[in-house]
Amino acid sequence: MAHDHFEEPVTILVGLGLPMRLETVTEAHALLQDWPAANRSSAHEIALNACKAGIAGEIDAETVRATLVAFARRHDILVPDMVSPAQAALAGGASGTSSNG
Repeated sequence: MAHDHFEEPVTILVGLGLPMRLETVTEAHALLQDWPAANRSSAHEIALNACKAGIAGEIDAETVRATLVAFARRHDILVPDMVSPAQAALAGGASGTSSNG
């Protein structure tokens, strides 16, 4: 089901700091559903409710992704997007600027 997939995956740290890549609303829902009750917050509740709405088709996957990113930032578990210099050069074209700036 294509409407379930995020345009860009979200990578978060779980367990002992291991990265987990979430690509779908369903994966995000499973993670949030299993989140320890003692560590839940209002950001968790919002993200979990967004996942439920996404699964029901009430909101789009990118809205769910945004709430997941907000939750991960709030808990300081969001892994920044890692783009290799070669990928950045291809994506940005030949700009003539240095990334060492």
